[in-house]
Amino acid sequence: MPCYISKNMIDKVIDFHGHWCPGLAIGIRAAELALKRLGRSKESDLVAVVETDMCGVDAIQMLTGCTFGKGNLIHRDYGKVAFSFFDRKKGKGFRAVLQPELREEIGSELQALMKKMNEGTISAQERHRSEELRQMLQDKYMKADLEDMFSITKLTASIPRPARILQSLRCEACGEMTMESRTRKFEGKTLCIPCFSKLDQKI
Repeated sequence: MPCYISKNMIDKVIDFHGHWCPGLAIGIRAAELALKRLGRSKESDLVAVVETDMCGVDAIQMLTGCTFGKGNLIHRDYGKVAFSFFDRKKGKGFRAVLQPELREEIGSELQALMKKMNEGTISAQERHRSEELRQMLQDKYMKADLEDMFSITKLTASIPRPARILQSLRCEACGEMTMESRTRKFEGKTLCIPCFSKLDQKI
């Protein structure tokens, strides 16, 4: 089933992110899946856990209202195109992983052209082809059935706890205030992570 998010909202997502691309389309569809299965929640009841820092995360923030500032957008740097969503109030959630088969030959050809672009060896004709392929992939993602686009599993893991306001402590090296849970102890002194890293270097 094609994406049901309105064109007006998609335009706002594109404006927020800065450009239209296949990665953004993935995020739009992941957010659509979350809203379809869990609905909209107030404040921070809805939680998103993203396993990537790709373009699509901007769409998830914009469409679901999950943000780093509210503590209900959590980034786990696993390098996977995978998104988990939880509803704290309802106590349920799911994890969605992009199906790689959906890219098929489009993705392989596009990846080869993007490599050339990064190396600075792409021709004008190849650049035009890469834009065509990007558009084709975006359209494919936006028209796919969500159940075909993602591998979806029900989550049994514990739901991430709400954000907590913790005490700030002064780093005894640089003097900057640091959240207590992010401080380290070194020879009896309270240090921020950068200062601790300088003193605890192994080499």
